[in-house]
Amino acid sequence: MKLSNKTLEFKTKSIFEFIDISEDIKKFAKESGIKNGLVNIFLLHTSAALIVNENEPLLLNDFKKSLERAASQKEDYSHDNMSIRTVNVCNDECINGHSHCKAMYLLANTCVNIINGEAQLGQWQSVMVVELDRPRPRKVQMQIIGE
Repeated sequence: MKLSNKTLEFKTKSIFEFIDISEDIKKFAKESGIKNGLVNIFLLHTSAALIVNENEPLLLNDFKKSLERAASQKEDYSHDNMSIRTVNVCNDECINGHSHCKAMYLLANTCVNIINGEAQLGQWQSVMVVELDRPRPRKVQMQIIGE
């Protein structure tokens, strides 16, 4: 059994930015030398998410509208009330209850099969990071396990 790890680091530009990392996953699978196994993709954040879906501009706009309906930025969130919140507060804390609520509908990780050294994604499938908050640095860890 072999194991290989890689971390992707990037800075997002805006809320609802969709960053397609499919090619990074495919390249990592090839470079790992692992012929058959699994690559786990894990996002190290709670105000962004991973999706496996079609990277088509009109559909991405539909996703944005759907996520905003699910957890509007215009709503009041207890998480944003710094007069009562006492847990996990940083000096540069931002008002982002909406982004955490959006993230609960999505994934923090996904897994892709590796067969004959190739990451297996369907014809229209892409793995994308979705920024649900503001521009900020993000990290995605990938780990392949296999033979």
